[in-house]
Amino acid sequence: MDYGRLGTTGLEVSPICLGLMTYGDPARGNHSWTLPEEQARPFYTAAVEAGINFFDTADAYSDGSSEEITGRALRELLPREDLVLATKVYNPMRPGRPNGHGLSRKAIMTGIDASLTRLGMDYVDLYQIHRWDYATPIEETMEALHDVVRSGKVRYIGASSMFAWQFQKAQNVAAANGWTRFVTMQDHYNLLAREEEREMLPYCVDSGVGAIPWSPLARGKLTRPWDSETNRSETDEFGKSLYSDGDAAIVQAVLDVASEREVAPASVALAWVMRNPAVTAPIIGASKPGHLDDALAALDVDLTDDEVARLEAPYTPRANAGFA
Repeated sequence: MDYGRLGTTGLEVSPICLGLMTYGDPARGNHSWTLPEEQARPFYTAAVEAGINFFDTADAYSDGSSEEITGRALRELLPREDLVLATKVYNPMRPGRPNGHGLSRKAIMTGIDASLTRLGMDYVDLYQIHRWDYATPIEETMEALHDVVRSGKVRYIGASSMFAWQFQKAQNVAAANGWTRFVTMQDHYNLLAREEEREMLPYCVDSGVGAIPWSPLARGKLTRPWDSETNRSETDEFGKSLYSDGDAAIVQAVLDVASEREVAPASVALAWVMRNPAVTAPIIGASKPGHLDDALAALDVDLTDDEVARLEAPYTPRANAGFA
């Protein structure tokens, strides 16, 4: 495994990040398709054995149980100094109760302590805001994140899906006040969702921010024929809002290139994402053993210009999906 720098930081990470939303108590939260702990454990082990050191979860995944499972697994598999662990704050953790969500100073301070408790760790390597909080001044959010870094509970901070002007505003506020700036952007980027190429990804390249895209396989749609369904695709209400039947031609192009190369469609789709110079590591999910193998195989797929043109040709502009 060849490791690279996370953006322009000195932190070394694997070129693939294992996303942990797949693992959690199915009875908690709103993801009934998640794998419970005993079924999830082999995926953590396989990732570590493959050399992956970068893992991404969130407080809200399966109502905190993803963090709990992740902490128990990774504490046994890797020395803490070898592990790069990311989590997030913003989404409701105490629905209906005051200060139970968002990016106020109180929510952030409460959130990091609760995440560390669930993880059973003293710090997280990357603490990300899950979305933009329209109800809280960005100055309050950035100062609180800076203080969390200074406290030693967090090593770096990152952000997830938002408009490029919002991301730059947050960075400018931090720079003007001498506060910690974001080093990563976890955005929605794949062959079916390319709007980030217009502003966000060029900004990341220009400013040295590492992109770590979520859903690089479009919730699995880029890995199988368009009309096929899985338990997750049938019950993932958020995922249903992201793509449309007009994307079927793109999926077919992926299947065609993969067939010609005699590799998995996932390997082709991930290789395309990793070609973008802004991308440090796509965040992949794995619910079957072959999923991780296909992701690792993408590291050896070097797409030709002709193949890239075929994959990109059917795309049509659309609104950003996944945030508002």
